[in-house]
Amino acid sequence: MERRLPIIVVVRLAPAVSVAADGERTFTDNISPYGARIFSQHAWQPGDAIRVTPLNADSAWAKVIYSQRLPGARYCIGVKFQDRPVTWPAIRRYGDT
Repeated sequence: MERRLPIIVVVRLAPAVSVAADGERTFTDNISPYGARIFSQHAWQPGDAIRVTPLNADSAWAKVIYSQRLPGARYCIGVKFQDRPVTWPAIRRYGDT
């Protein structure tokens, strides 16, 4: 378990197999270099491979660890980055996690 920072970052979510560049525009609840909790309009399943793209940053491949249903047909998903740690610009302001 790594330390997470409660930072909101705008991201795009898309299935790993999608060729669409856009995906769903949404935001994080908390972040770390190794994972994030992200709000979504879709019911992702644990094990789903997704692409997470922060605004003005490179995409990262992630695996959905959990999906929690929220009121109003929304979800919160926990993801773990698969290919590399993510260097969130917002984390740099808080020092090493």
